[in-house]
Amino acid sequence: MIQPLIKKFTGFSISTLLCMLIISCNEKPSNAKLSSLAIAIPDLVAPADCVQVQKQTIISTPIQNDTSKKYIYLTFDDGPQHGTSACIETVKKEQIKASFFMIGNQANDIYLKKLVASMRNDYPQILLANHSYTHANNKYIYFYHHPNMAFNDFIIAQESLNVPFKIIRLPGNSAWIGAHTMKASPLVKPVCKMLDSAGYNVIGWDVEWSFNHKTANPVQTPETMLELVNHAFAKNYTHTKNHLVILSHDRMFRNANFTDSLQKFIGLLKQNSNYVFETVDHYPNLKKPL
Repeated sequence: MIQPLIKKFTGFSISTLLCMLIISCNEKPSNAKLSSLAIAIPDLVAPADCVQVQKQTIISTPIQNDTSKKYIYLTFDDGPQHGTSACIETVKKEQIKASFFMIGNQANDIYLKKLVASMRNDYPQILLANHSYTHANNKYIYFYHHPNMAFNDFIIAQESLNVPFKIIRLPGNSAWIGAHTMKASPLVKPVCKMLDSAGYNVIGWDVEWSFNHKTANPVQTPETMLELVNHAFAKNYTHTKNHLVILSHDRMFRNANFTDSLQKFIGLLKQNSNYVFETVDHYPNLKKPL
């Protein structure tokens, strides 16, 4: 498939050709095209000048960690989708900070692109972060067995979503990369090494708010989630002491009764004066932005 296209467009620059093939300005690339192209030419990525997003500079405001406090990083995966707006509204209503790991190919219409842009504009209360372009098409073993393809997938998401910082969460896998550490399973270590060399941080999670994969409804109650958080802090079951990352998913809170569960959970956490909500760009020992 790739060779006839290359012959057809002989004379164009590699940058322009790849732009046509991957992010052709008016046409959303199919997952199949993205995967086949990434395998065929793994060392190339979509040029930034082809991505139709308003570039903006966001500077992370340094914080001074209080050693008497315990920091909570509430994160939401897999947006933009049904539930994303409810999560954003709840976070704003409760006046806390949260991080949203977005999937590039799901921002596929005007409304969703505006939603992503609004999240960038809401920093520092809300952080937009990278959760890949295709979410591995949910074929994680194949995805990670092709690290060049996986690496390019993250780079395309970074550009198409205009993610402000080099902070990634791997789809379907909890791994960590910071300024001086890497914690990754053998399956994902090859792509983690590539991301590390490119200056990226990778954020995993310590506690997960699980969901029913048939209904997408939350499994644990807000009270149970509070117990899990308290226990993880008490037993130091966290990647970094006194810093706890909570994984949840936007779609869990798409219905009003489950949005109420999210709000109740946040309210329970806020009752503890030692708990501080932060965005993951303030997680300890990350690589500094270039």
